[in-house]
Amino acid sequence: MPYKPVRSWPDITDELSLMKRKFPAFICFAVSIALFTFTCSFGQQAEGSKGNYSDPAAPVGNNALRVPAIVKPVLNTWMRDTYVTLGPDGFYYMTGTTAAAGRKFSNGRIHCWDYNDGIYLWRSNDMHKWQPLGLIWSFDKDGAEWQKKGKPIEKGSKSVNGDELDSMYRALWAPEIHYLKSKKKWVIAACLNGGQGSFVLVSSSGKPEGPYKNIEGNKTHAIFPQIDPSIFEDTDGKVYLLGHDHYIAKMKNDLSDIAEPFKKLIETPYFPEPYIEGIYLTKSNNKYQLLQTVWSVPKSDGTYTYLRNEKNDKTLYSYDVVIAEADNIYGPYGLRYAAILEGGHNNFFTDKQGNWWSTTFFNPRGIMGTKFEVTCRPALFPLKLVNGRFMPDVEKTEIFYKDLKKEQ
Repeated sequence: MPYKPVRSWPDITDELSLMKRKFPAFICFAVSIALFTFTCSFGQQAEGSKGNYSDPAAPVGNNALRVPAIVKPVLNTWMRDTYVTLGPDGFYYMTGTTAAAGRKFSNGRIHCWDYNDGIYLWRSNDMHKWQPLGLIWSFDKDGAEWQKKGKPIEKGSKSVNGDELDSMYRALWAPEIHYLKSKKKWVIAACLNGGQGSFVLVSSSGKPEGPYKNIEGNKTHAIFPQIDPSIFEDTDGKVYLLGHDHYIAKMKNDLSDIAEPFKKLIETPYFPEPYIEGIYLTKSNNKYQLLQTVWSVPKSDGTYTYLRNEKNDKTLYSYDVVIAEADNIYGPYGLRYAAILEGGHNNFFTDKQGNWWSTTFFNPRGIMGTKFEVTCRPALFPLKLVNGRFMPDVEKTEIFYKDLKKEQ
């Protein structure tokens, strides 16, 4: 039976307002009491993550799920939201959220909360040495008018990390580069900060380094109104665009636009659902794996949870990757499980031998972020499947980084 999220009390009261116009008052009153009682009792049950809700307990302290301690940056470049993929030419390609080249900061702390210059790309044939391919898409040279203009920042504003912000929001965040086998095209999905939405780019040369142009669907406006877009090509050649806050839409065959309205993925959420970001979709063993990122926070009893007080960011602990599986791309996705602790807003990819890897970037935010030797640098590590669940492969990670150290 497909999963259907339980309606909230405001949703139910909207229906009761309509019912009052059709039925006698005493009937409406009786139904109201019954529905209220049911909703409250179901909500109390859901707190324990039974039935149609995922368990919000964060397994902090499980070292098998942490990004292995030996993992170090593979490139000394400031980067968040690291993304890596293997191209058909045998090269691995890396991109991510970067700071504007050569920009000077008043406090010396690099960031991209206000503006940057576009998308940078690197490639490697062994994931050890990375060759810079430069700025492959820039606001000034390649952006459409709506992407170039930016959004004014109120004077004196600061980022969530306390960084002083400049005059406008015009940063490109979370770029992902994909080679779509069925289309034989390189495409990029990315977003703008300041609530300016997301877009898709396609390489006009057929090469990963571009040049890239906007698809028809976002030439004059954002194709998706929120952040963190991602692209997924299914085994049947159909291509989907995903976005922050659990949205998905199939794209047209020519990739010019979406072929259907965005719709919510059917999921087994937490109760209540916290802020979640960094959506990514992959497929293994004929099942879809939905990756998302959520903050863990401490509880008074010494345990940790993914149920967060959005107004109290001082309690943020670790930036974790959670996964849910489904047989259908739209869902229903089953119970979420924590796959990687402290490694959020990542992607999974396979190497030349078909082995799974994950990216990471050492998020400086949160309590665990203060313990990283360096932050906002690209890194990656092997994964393994244990009882059908992804987790870091510590043994293979140690081999990879020992070999990397020998070459440095």
